[in-house]
Amino acid sequence: MDHDRLEDIISAVRADGRRVTVAKRAVARVLVELPDHLSAEEITRAAQRYASDVSPSTVYRILEEFERLDLVVHAHVGHGATVYHLAGALHGHLVCTNCGVTIEIPSRHFDALSGDLLKTYGFRLDRHHVAIAGLCARCRDA
Repeated sequence: MDHDRLEDIISAVRADGRRVTVAKRAVARVLVELPDHLSAEEITRAAQRYASDVSPSTVYRILEEFERLDLVVHAHVGHGATVYHLAGALHGHLVCTNCGVTIEIPSRHFDALSGDLLKTYGFRLDRHHVAIAGLCARCRDA
């Protein structure tokens, strides 16, 4: 586990004048240990290994707080639940409509699209929330 990253999250919560609860520490630990795109339900189950009484509603409130502090980003990938991951480099998502795999891709792949949307429609693309559906290489070749 990246203890520095965990302490950065805890420090940001304290710097915002918030209490660092056992539940917040458990959710932060899950996000650091499992750098995947996780649903709130998956985060809750994993956090309960460290704090058995953490409820789903508490996890949602913590995720909202972490997102307000720019520690966490949520994304809508496919038809499933919203997923969360630690904030970091801007990226988009490719989602396989067959097997459900989610592939992170650098945001530079959206540069031309983003510029065109802004120029043509005055629309600013939120690159953290971009999810493009299609078939992954494995499913396409099958």
